[in-house]
Amino acid sequence: MSQQSQSDNVKPLLTASVHDVRYFTALLRGIAFSNRASVTLRADGGITVTVEEARTLLATSYIYPDHFDEWSYNVDDIQAAPSQLSAPDVDRESITLEIPLNTLIECLNIFGTANISSSSTGSKHKKWRRADGGSDDERGDEGQPPNVNRLDQYFGSNEKRTSMRLSYAGPGHPLTLLLAEDSTGPTTTCEISTFDPEPNIELPFDADQTVLKIIFKSSFWLRDALSELDPSCDKITFICNPVEDVQRAQIGIPAKPLFRIQATGAFGSTEMDYPNDREVLETFECSRSVHVSYRFAHISRTLRALQNSTKTSLRIEEEGLLSLQFLVPVPKPRGGMSDSFIEFRCLALDDAVAQ
Repeated sequence: MSQQSQSDNVKPLLTASVHDVRYFTALLRGIAFSNRASVTLRADGGITVTVEEARTLLATSYIYPDHFDEWSYNVDDIQAAPSQLSAPDVDRESITLEIPLNTLIECLNIFGTANISSSSTGSKHKKWRRADGGSDDERGDEGQPPNVNRLDQYFGSNEKRTSMRLSYAGPGHPLTLLLAEDSTGPTTTCEISTFDPEPNIELPFDADQTVLKIIFKSSFWLRDALSELDPSCDKITFICNPVEDVQRAQIGIPAKPLFRIQATGAFGSTEMDYPNDREVLETFECSRSVHVSYRFAHISRTLRALQNSTKTSLRIEEEGLLSLQFLVPVPKPRGGMSDSFIEFRCLALDDAVAQ
């Protein structure tokens, strides 16, 4: 994994760097249920990482350019890899490659500092600020308080952080990571083999065919519900009814649930109902009664993404295709927060489509 670079003289197609890999790693871990990942690099769109499972579940993490201290996408001087006779033709707007995702995550955590603590994902996010426009390596220590140039000042003096410089020279070349805890400490170079991408399943979501749209004010409300379900459950069902139908409940007739999560397994079933409360469901739009089921093993794959998200959007279209979008706040290099997203799309079970 760590070896001498074979492409020192090649001008990279992509160069990107961050001072703290925790948030970058969190966006990757959120979809790391499959090792084979398709990575799309876009000149203006950043990095998109996609994995799939069983031709049924598709997960995508969106990492935008403003998440990086440095972002450079250049296709003018692409050079051939040692195994190639000539430089490949590449799309000027985007390029897709395949990598072993677990290997990338292991490299990012090589110093053991790539995990986000629970306090970092709460309602109060620590701002990632820098005192001036220069890089840490450009600033000296003269006349400054101790540790003023270390990232520790932004995240707590007792916590170390890993910085990363990522580069990719083009098709046939490895993905190269230069990792360091600080500018004066040891550095590690990792080269990860890249491959030609295999096509992923396409699950286009037709917004015009949406029959259910829910935005949870906090991901907590869905995260805790899924976490409490028995892992042995086979099937999870989302049951929803329009607000008008719920309000028209008659005396002596059981009220229809507004939004119910029902999990079924060999040892019985569990039901959890959500109230019509804007402190829980920020948005609730249901055009007709919905009763649609999915394999629980697929839905439980979202738990890691839920842990680092602040809001969740749940949508179901006419044919039962489920879209779960998780909002993940990421600090900008020069202060403030930027929103990133992780999206899961899942096909309904054949015998249980939206009704």
